[in-house]
Amino acid sequence: MRVSVEAVRELITQVLTAWGMDHDLAVITAEVMAETDLAGIDSHGVSMLMTYENFRAEGRIDLRARPAVVRENAASALVDARGGIGHPASEFAMRRAIDKAKTGTVGVVSVVNSHHFGAAGHYAEMAARQGLIGLVTSSANLPASPPTGSVVPMLATNPIAFAAPARRNPHFLLDIATTTAAVNKVKVYDFHDEPLPEGWVVDAANRPVTNAHEALGILRHDDIGGLTPLGGTPEMGSHKGYGLSMMAHVLAATLCGGTFPASREPGEPHNIGHFFLALDPSGFRPPGEFEDDLDDAVDRLHATPPLKEDEPVLVAGDPQAAARRERSRNGIPLPDALVEQLRGVAERAGVRSAL
Repeated sequence: MRVSVEAVRELITQVLTAWGMDHDLAVITAEVMAETDLAGIDSHGVSMLMTYENFRAEGRIDLRARPAVVRENAASALVDARGGIGHPASEFAMRRAIDKAKTGTVGVVSVVNSHHFGAAGHYAEMAARQGLIGLVTSSANLPASPPTGSVVPMLATNPIAFAAPARRNPHFLLDIATTTAAVNKVKVYDFHDEPLPEGWVVDAANRPVTNAHEALGILRHDDIGGLTPLGGTPEMGSHKGYGLSMMAHVLAATLCGGTFPASREPGEPHNIGHFFLALDPSGFRPPGEFEDDLDDAVDRLHATPPLKEDEPVLVAGDPQAAARRERSRNGIPLPDALVEQLRGVAERAGVRSAL
């Protein structure tokens, strides 16, 4: 079924408020999640509500927590999310980084004691919409990916997002997991009851797993097997994804005191860390020249002769912009299995679902 972004936003707001979250924080979280669905990132939007419900039931998330600055200078800050859900703390942190960059060219803000924050690209694009370059990384709670040369999961999906402002084209927006795919993308395949692409997930014998339900079981419950690092195999450069994952962890978690996922004992707080950087191009060249040069580069890429005539060359950010246009007109597509689960969440929260 197709659902308007307003209906998705309202459902999330009502559920979070019913769970005890202050209305203003619920509105921020719902906006991030609904905008993520609008951009076509189905793995990190409203489909996360069931995960958050589980975290709440386990006592992991403090939904009343408000982020607070605990260290700060002209260029940087450290924000304590206080065990709350990651979206409000991350919006708060990137806004602060943006303000610092507008004043002094660069702003860097770390967040500690957080939880899942949605799609990293949302926060990077916040900077681009203000005429700034944005760089975002995050750690995560689930050790789901083995390092190259092993099948024992040690690292999380650890996303990296980078956004840069253009004038005529959609903002350049790269948002990637440092694994071949994210855990939540496997979940989306399970919702649709579709086979996984071979090479996303391996089992204890390092064999590809294409059954999405079986793959989720490996990722959530098994101590061996998991998501392959970006690149898939050593022959295809998996050491690069492994290295990028560790780089993201260093910036997002080691820098601020976040937990290494494989070191966390059962029942301990997730203590996820996030990293937000905003950079003003006008600190390096006259205003507007950066955007014009980026537009020129993007135009040249768009003009590259494609392999298939009906599949033009795209640039990072194009798919999200196209999804926003299409879904703003036609609504956000939700598979039946997801709708059923969301109705269950709403019923247990005591709110009326519009789905």
